[in-house]
Formats: sequence, C-alpha cells, structure tokens
Amino acid sequence: MNPMISSDLDIAGTDPEQDLDEKQQDEVTDITPESLDADVSDSVSKQGIRADDIEAMKEEYFKPLPELEIEHECEYTWDIEEWSKLGRRVHSPAFEVGGAPWKVLFFPAGNQPDHASFYLEQGFEDKPPEDWYACVHFMLVLWNPNDPTIQIRHIAQHRYNIDESDWGFTRFGELRKLFHGRFNDTNRPLVENDGAKLTAFVRIMKDPTGVLWHTFINYDSKKQTGMVGLKNQGATCYLNSLIQSLYFTNLFRKAIFQIPTESETEPSKNSAYALQRLFFNLQSHNAAISTSELTTAFGWDSSAIFQQQDVQELTRILMDKMEERMKGTPYDNALKDMFRGYFRTYIDCINVDFTSERTEEFWDLQLDVRGNPTLADSFKSYIQVETLDGDNKYQAEGFGLQDARKGVIFEAFPPVLHLQLKRYEFDLNTLQQTKVHDRIEFAEEMDLAPYLSEKADKSEDWTYQLHGVLVHSGDLDAGHYYAFIKPTKDGIFYKFDDDRVTPATQREAMEENFGGDFAVSANGITTQRNPYTKSLSKQRQMSAYMLVYIRKSRVDRVLQDIAPTDVPTHLEEKILEEKAELDRKRKEREEAHLYQQVYFGTDEEFNAHQGHDIFPMVTAQTIANPLPGSPRFHRVLKTMEVSDLTKLIATEIGVDEDLVRPWAMVGRQNLTLRPDTPLVAPDLRLEDTPSRFQAKIPLRYWVEVTQRRPDGTPDFHPIETLSTDKNIDAPILLFLKQFDPLKQNLSGHGHVFISRTKKIQDLGPIILERMGWPEGTKIQLFEVKVHTHHQVCTQLTQPRKSKPK
Repeated sequence: MNPMISSDLDIAGTDPEQDLDEKQQDEVTDITPESLDADVSDSVSKQGIRADDIEAMKEEYFKPLPELEIEHECEYTWDIEEWSKLGRRVHSPAFEVGGAPWKVLFFPAGNQPDHASFYLEQGFEDKPPEDWYACVHFMLVLWNPNDPTIQIRHIAQHRYNIDESDWGFTRFGELRKLFHGRFNDTNRPLVENDGAKLTAFVRIMKDPTGVLWHTFINYDSKKQTGMVGLKNQGATCYLNSLIQSLYFTNLFRKAIFQIPTESETEPSKNSAYALQRLFFNLQSHNAAISTSELTTAFGWDSSAIFQQQDVQELTRILMDKMEERMKGTPYDNALKDMFRGYFRTYIDCINVDFTSERTEEFWDLQLDVRGNPTLADSFKSYIQVETLDGDNKYQAEGFGLQDARKGVIFEAFPPVLHLQLKRYEFDLNTLQQTKVHDRIEFAEEMDLAPYLSEKADKSEDWTYQLHGVLVHSGDLDAGHYYAFIKPTKDGIFYKFDDDRVTPATQREAMEENFGGDFAVSANGITTQRNPYTKSLSKQRQMSAYMLVYIRKSRVDRVLQDIAPTDVPTHLEEKILEEKAELDRKRKEREEAHLYQQVYFGTDEEFNAHQGHDIFPMVTAQTIANPLPGSPRFHRVLKTMEVSDLTKLIATEIGVDEDLVRPWAMVGRQNLTLRPDTPLVAPDLRLEDTPSRFQAKIPLRYWVEVTQRRPDGTPDFHPIETLSTDKNIDAPILLFLKQFDPLKQNLSGHGHVFISRTKKIQDLGPIILERMGWPEGTKIQLFEVKVHTHHQVCTQLTQPRKSKPK
C-alpha cells in the first residue's frame, strides 16, 4: 500500500491577467462511462466512509479498471487554507508517480462561474520529453478535514502527453453548495473555516496496445503499425472491413496479383485490375487508400456508396468476378481451393433401406445467433438431425410414407472459413428487419472434426484458428462497420476502422464483440450510451457479424509472405508512374505562384496558321488540341531573364542563340495582337515584361530568326532604327499572307521590313520575289483589321501590274 502524502499549500500562477490554457477554459473532463451515467448523488460519499481511509475509498469508489494493469499508484493529499484569499489559479506542490512529477491545478473562484475547478496536471518544470506519455486513471476528492465523511469526488481517465498536459473537472463543485452551512443535508459545510483537503488518487496504467485513450490527433497508422487503412466514401465502411480481411488473407492477395491485366488501362472498367491496384497501394502507400476505382468497377453510382450492402452478397459477387477473371489461367481454381467446402444433405428412412442424399459446395456458412450461447452450439444446431414422423413423414420412392431422419453433415471445410453470423432477421411480429444483439461466444481456436461425417478425411487436423472478426456497431438503421484482423500467425490483433489502423487486445477483438448485455461495471452500472441514438442501453451495440478462421495446418501457406516477384511488374510500374505524375502536379500547384506560361512562335508557325492573325488564339482547347500554327509554350519561372528565354528558344528550334530575337506582342486599339518591340535587354526578367511593354498575360512572343552576314554577324535591323515615331524614316515590320481563291485557303509567307516612307505599290516587287512569281503578275493587297470584334480585310490596291523600282 502506498502511504497517503500530506503537504502544505504552495501558491503558483496567481496573476489574474494570466491567460489560461484553452483546454482549461472548456469543460475538459474525460468522464468514464460509469461516472457519466451515474446519478449526481453518487459523487457524495456514503455515510461513514472517511476520505482519509485510503483503502476504504479505493474499495468503494476507485475500483481498478477491468482488463488493465496498474503500473504505478500513489495517493496525495493537499491542505487548502485561506480559500477565499487565494489567487485566480494555484498549484499544489509536485508529487511523483511513475517517475514523473504531477500537480493539482486549482481555480478557487472557478474556471467557469460559480464552480470550483480542479485538474490533474503533469508537473515537469519545462516541457516533458518529446515522446513522453502516461495513461492515467485518477480520482480527485475534496473533503472536510474536520469530518472526512463530508466529501465530493470525481473520476476520470486521460492520456497525458506533450500536447495534453492537464485534464480534470471544470465544474467540480458548485461554490454556493461547498460553503453552505449544511452541505448535502449534513450539519456542516464541506469548506469549513475557509479550508478543505484535496486528495488525488492517481494510477498510471499499463498501455497494452500503445493507443490506450488516444485522441488520434496527428495519428499516423503507417508509422505506428506499418499498415494503412481505407477511406470511407460515405457508407462504405462494410466494404472496407471486407477488403482488409481479404487483403490480409495473403494467399488470396497473391492469387489476385496473378490475374492477367497487362492490357488494362482503365481500372474503373475492370474490377480485377481495380482490386490489384488497391492491394498494391495498401502494401506500398503511407496513407489511407480510396476504394473509388473498385466501387466504380462494380458499377456503383454516387447513391450506391451511401447505401450499406449485404456483406455476404457482396463477398459472393466479388468472388464470382475474380473467379471469372481467373478462368483459363494457372490460378483457375485458386479461389475454390481456398474458400470452398462441402456438406451433404441427407434423408435416411428409419424402417426401410432407403437414403436420399446430395453433396453441395459452400463458400461461407450462415450460422444462427439466437438461441446459441457459443459458436460450437451454433454448429451443433446446424447439423442437428430432424425426425420426420407423424403428419410429417417422408415420401420415399417405392416405399411410400416413412419415418425418416433429415439432416446436414459436413464432408470438408475449406482452408479459409468465412462464417456469417445471422445478426439480422425478419421479425414476424413487427414485419420488419431487426438486429439480433444476443451473445454468442467464439473461441480463438476450435476443432471442427466433430461436425464432419464419418467418411470425411481426418488424416489431417481440423483445428482452426481465428484470423478476423468483422464487427457492426449500432442498430439496423444506424451503425458502423470495422474489423479486427491478425495479419500474422503468432501476432496480435489490429483494429481496421476505415482510414485508421491501431493495435488491439484480444479482449477488444473477441470478448467485446460477443454481443449481449454489458457486464456490471466497477460502480454497479450496467448501461452505456448508444453512440448512434445517444440513448442508454443495457445491450452491447457492437457485435461480430462475420468471422474468418484459417485451418491451423494450412496457416503458413495461407499467410505466406508476399514476395516482390508476386506483384506484376506492369502494375507496379503503372502505379509508380501515376504517383510520380500526381507528385509532379501537386508540386506544380504548390509552386504555381512562381511560374508562368510563355507562348512563342516563329515564321514557321505564322506560315502554317490558316487565320488572319499571327498565331491562333491561345485557349484551353487549343492547348489540349493544337491547331496548325499554334504557338509553342513553356512553363517557366517568372524570374527567368530574356537571355535564358532566348537560349531556350534557340535550343528548341535548332539555331544559334545569337540568330534569335524575341519580340513582345501587345494588344492594339484595333483589337489585334502584334509584335511590338524586340527584347534586347538580356537581364530583363519576364515578370517585368507586362509593365515594360504593356504586354498581356499570358506572355506571347514572336521570334525573329535571321541569317548571318558575310562578316559572320547576325543580319538584324539595329534596334535604334526600329522606332514607332512616325516622323522618323524607320523600317516597319509587315507579315505576308496569301489567299488562294481556287483552294480557298490562307498561307503565310514570312515577314518583311520596309521603310515607313515607301508606298503600297513598292511591296509588289518584294512579294513577287518572295513568291517566285514572274514579273507582271497581277496581285491585290489587303490589310487585316478588326471591326466590331470581327477581322476583315480592307483592300489597299486596285488590280494592277506590279512595276519594280
């Protein structure tokens, strides 16, 4: 027994302006189900039990939690004096339990109006170690030192860690009642002479799974268990449970991987390919996986994923689809060899030599729950012999009506045995489907030999070991599905609850899912709150509806490791390819603010364009399906300089960098988009182009490509000669297109520079030479303009013979 510790008052943190931790401002108590549903009077002691009688208090009010082991235990008593003079918040002196310091945090005037507040708080001077945590079951008792039978107490349990440093009771006791002269019909107050005592009963509990009382905030299933869960699409938790059960039937997973799917490209149209991908993702990803590809392959629409299906029917549909895909492959009989068993139905006449029998196969068994305390009882009921006599005699061929025995006997059970517990049945009184909450116990191991016929092959042991427990929690109309699975032969159970995977105890996997009524708790409470209806119930809402057993002699084969060579190469390559593409797109989204799209084209694109403008208009459609003459585009950093853009363009079109000169294209008043100014400042950043040249975003450039002069220098017009000042005789840039009236098409023929002072007819010789037409060829010239948002051609010349100068 640990001694009771008594200390004087130590005041800390009395600054009235000091902010409180957010959790302390709320009603943060994590009440156990017993205290949650207990009557308020239960928090006041029975007459005669003294608060300073530690063992009596523990025996009466602070019973050990069932199935949990106490690692450390301590009781600490704090003398609270001059209550009314204390600051806003005070701390008790630190006391040690389980190698860690603890304190009681006290709000004399209440953390909420009109109530005294007490919390148990970890007492590290600084932060606790990063990976420190403690699962604590505690009781705080406030009592009158002059009469220890006058007391008030509360019990809670909490997982303390670096982020959860305190837990307790914001409304521990109403101040008016604590100071009242007759506390709870006694003859004195609880707080007497402005003082009282507070005893903390603290137990550090052993954490059997590593997640005891875990809040699961920032919980990482992969990091904690090496496994990941499945996302719930709406009401697909039953599907998630079944998929996880099949996935951890390793032989089944291996068989699925062998289905030929090399030619498949759309998983939404092939359920086998979708299941392969799902299984590969479950064993390779670090986060929960979506089942949307599989449900789409099933043909489910958005409404179907919000409707719970029959699990047995779903299992059979899935098996049929997989078996169909395996036909003609070396794994043609893989599923049958794994899940198929045989039973024989018979009718034996008692008084004549006549027997009628038929052997049938089964892939799962439906066992009655109602009226069967154990799974063994349900098996016995399944093969129970029925006597046909009296008005129910059997019509035997050639013998007439005869007394007979009718029954079912098993000839063989499969290596993997799926047992469907009949938790749902039709109520003839209410004419409605109802859930059967009755208790049925199942064992971790069971011998099925007693249920086999005398002729069955018993040369090999028929003992089975429990592999999975699929659970439904709730009622018929509202509930949730999850699974407990033991992935390895000698390992522990894990709970697979949609996207979360956690270690579990054997009790959590088995005893808590037998169904039936709740056991009597430590304080005599036999009801718990239904999490779905919020009402109190004596019946357990969670119960097993499907069990998976594996024959012990075959367990090594069924649970064999999946080797890397078992995964189809094409499947892994395709998924990793898709993942890389998703990562690339995600990175693009994250870095989108750093990049911009730039579009550019040369005379090559201009010549190919069949429209009036320099290039086709840039739209999402033309980007996805480029038109002839569409500009090229690149995603580049906004900080890219002109020199880098020039180098990029030159490399792409295959010319020397110094023979390339990009021009910024700007919008004009006539609604056309034309090259405006060459970019000759090599250190100009592209993000500065719009403000410098009034260019539109996305940025578009026409790229001038030239030849070398005899001296080897690029044949560009000097930038200083390219002026927009109409008073200066500077060359202007013109683009030439030819319309062929016979072919009814447009074709580009590059660009020319011509003096601003030249006349229209001076273009004639240039065009004839460019086109290779003989002198004297008649041509008409038109200028492309925009009028009321439509491009039109305005005739510039009358038909005439071109005269060269």
